[in-house]
Amino acid sequence: MRILVVDDEVRLADGVRRGLEAEGFAVDVAHTGIDGLWRARETRYDAIVLDLMMPGMSGWKVCEALRAEENWTPVMMLTAKDGEWDQVEALETGADDYVTKPFSFAVLVARLRALIRRGGVERPVVLEAGDLRLDPSSRRVWRGDEQVSLTAREFSVLEHLMRHRGQVLSKRDLIAGVWDDDFEGDPNIVEVYVGHLRRKLDRPFGREAIETVRGSGYRLAADGG
Repeated sequence: MRILVVDDEVRLADGVRRGLEAEGFAVDVAHTGIDGLWRARETRYDAIVLDLMMPGMSGWKVCEALRAEENWTPVMMLTAKDGEWDQVEALETGADDYVTKPFSFAVLVARLRALIRRGGVERPVVLEAGDLRLDPSSRRVWRGDEQVSLTAREFSVLEHLMRHRGQVLSKRDLIAGVWDDDFEGDPNIVEVYVGHLRRKLDRPFGREAIETVRGSGYRLAADGG
């Protein structure tokens, strides 16, 4: 099994390499994000151990670039940053696991073996409607080349509309798909979130992608408006 270790701390990276080799792994090492990304593109690895904070190109950017290229090699983030939101960002960028420094080498190896057993799981494809794109894996949305920030609920409503683009969805359809069948609130909450999406994704770009079908519900134009 071949592992790529990417860390700008030379002594630590060398220590991880020697430890993994003693466990029977073949290990390549890179000390910059740019070199790590190049190696990950050129060689097939069973897993990548990736530091977050590196000069030139961060681990976040390396992972994001690999996932954008549909490279699903399992990625374990190894970093001194132990903040809750650091972990959230790493996982939402496409990492599969997150280990903080200092760490137990035995635990690192066990978690690495678990990642390899699971293998590289292909993420959902990017959904498209014209120049409107939604990536379920990284939970990002673009209108053309411009990334648009959405709340978690706005994202879920848009994702449901995009998975059924060209189809009319009633308020109940959207509530069942985004909230749940036991939702007991006002169904007009759907109108509120559709309004939010129109203000963020349609009006600033001169589009009318989310259509109101009177008496029936809403439809996302298949061509993105």
